[in-house]
Amino acid sequence: MRGFKSTKDLAAAIPGDSVTGSILQNIEAGRKNDLAVAQLLNIAAALKLSPLFILAPLGSPHEHLDLPNISPAVAGMSVAEFDAWVSGLTDGSYRALSADELSERTQLEAFRELLAARRELRRLELRPRTDETQEWQVAPAGADDQAILDDAQYRIDDLHRRISQLEIYLGSAGWGLGGK
Repeated sequence: MRGFKSTKDLAAAIPGDSVTGSILQNIEAGRKNDLAVAQLLNIAAALKLSPLFILAPLGSPHEHLDLPNISPAVAGMSVAEFDAWVSGLTDGSYRALSADELSERTQLEAFRELLAARRELRRLELRPRTDETQEWQVAPAGADDQAILDDAQYRIDDLHRRISQLEIYLGSAGWGLGGK
């Protein structure tokens, strides 16, 4: 139990009373094989790991799932397919069963790309600039320094273009992207 000495310690780290020491003991002993989603998420958060690590042996991607009480369609998935399905990846080994599901997965992937592009833009824009011109500050101006700064500015401009494309795409799909 990753960083916890006992189920009692883990239960104490989970706020509220949805997961008790006895629930955790029953899970460990195999007497409880159904969890509420909130319980799963609370346990994963306390353990500081993805719920996927609790649900499936990600280190064995070609194994089939071994989860009680799941439908045959899910039980027939490999761990890699399950991971792609739960993660909403369009390029994983799981294949969407309908055009709507593929569209939703594509939108989710675009949203993730948008978040990553915004993070990268913030990181690049935190680089020091001069106050007057908003140009990149240059240490002793040499050819190599200028090439690095030009590359950074190109990357920033490219990120602005990509973010705009993603926002237009997601907006047209009905995603409310207020609070950028």
